[in-house]
Amino acid sequence: MSVVENIKLPPTLLSRFDLIYLILDAPNVDGDRRLAQHLVGLYYETPNVVQPPMDHSLLRDYIAYAREYIHPELSDLATRELISSYLEMRRMGSAGGSRTISATPRQLESLIRLSEAFAKMSFSRVVSRSHVKEAVRLMRVATQAAATDPRTGRIDMDMITTGRSTVEREMEETLNSSLKELLSERRGNRMAVGDVRRQLTEITNVTIAQDDLMESLRIMEADGVIQLNERAQTIFVRAGVAH
Repeated sequence: MSVVENIKLPPTLLSRFDLIYLILDAPNVDGDRRLAQHLVGLYYETPNVVQPPMDHSLLRDYIAYAREYIHPELSDLATRELISSYLEMRRMGSAGGSRTISATPRQLESLIRLSEAFAKMSFSRVVSRSHVKEAVRLMRVATQAAATDPRTGRIDMDMITTGRSTVEREMEETLNSSLKELLSERRGNRMAVGDVRRQLTEITNVTIAQDDLMESLRIMEADGVIQLNERAQTIFVRAGVAH
């Protein structure tokens, strides 16, 4: 199951986040010990907790000042670095003949916002090349990691923007094409869904998932190609089916 499927947020909402971090609960002795000590320390009569490196009120004032008074502008070097990094991210999707989308204009806008945020953090009036490089690094370790298709290991931003990967779309297109070709040879006949699945598996040399087949059959029924009886798990192929 992909990260997007686990998050269960609609693509229209998920694609609006500049960064999507994967927080994995991987066992780590030192980290687990610090966390356990912190949690147990909260239950002492006098709580024994680790003090933050910066006072809360100072951090609040720092952020408020940066928001109010620091409005950085892109330098020429930063602009060139943004364009170069975006093009490189785009090229990753076409490596090895792949057609996946590894970056979109929305990711470029995110990089600009992140670069400006780094400049604000350092109270800089100008966005430098180093700010852009750090924004690109975050984008790669965060959002692009979340958009990696577990089937191929490739970055596919379609998983976030549409909720479906390029591989899934291509598999669906192949299934629908093969299904329509099969049904065109069975016009006027009634078939069991199990037989349809078995014959499709023989045609495509790929094991067809039951859920994927049922979804395609529902689309065919909506298009008037078949009559689908889900309870009986049968279909009737209308006479008008064509290639």
